[in-house]
Amino acid sequence: MSDVDVETNPYQDLVQNALDQDYNKAGKIFDNLMSVKLNDVLDAEKIRLADQIYNGEDQDDGDEEDIMGDEDDDQLDLDLDAEDGVEEEEVEDELEEEPDSEDDES
Repeated sequence: MSDVDVETNPYQDLVQNALDQDYNKAGKIFDNLMSVKLNDVLDAEKIRLADQIYNGEDQDDGDEEDIMGDEDDDQLDLDLDAEDGVEEEEVEDELEEEPDSEDDES
């Protein structure tokens, strides 16, 4: 038989070790994956800063892409209107009408 190095997917190894409840191995794989991702982000930031310093590029804070890349600004919008027809005043009135159960127990 020949010795062939087969590369395994570290994400599959991480999930498989977690499913096998081998948390020590899963933790080591997770730490390695996060270190690689963190180093990639730091290298990209170093390149951006060097470009800004040595090439005189303007700082464009508004045009930066999210690090994760999957965030959507639309997700951050919250619908604060009452959907079920109950207004805040009605909820506050109901809370004021409830008797304190702590006073009855002592």
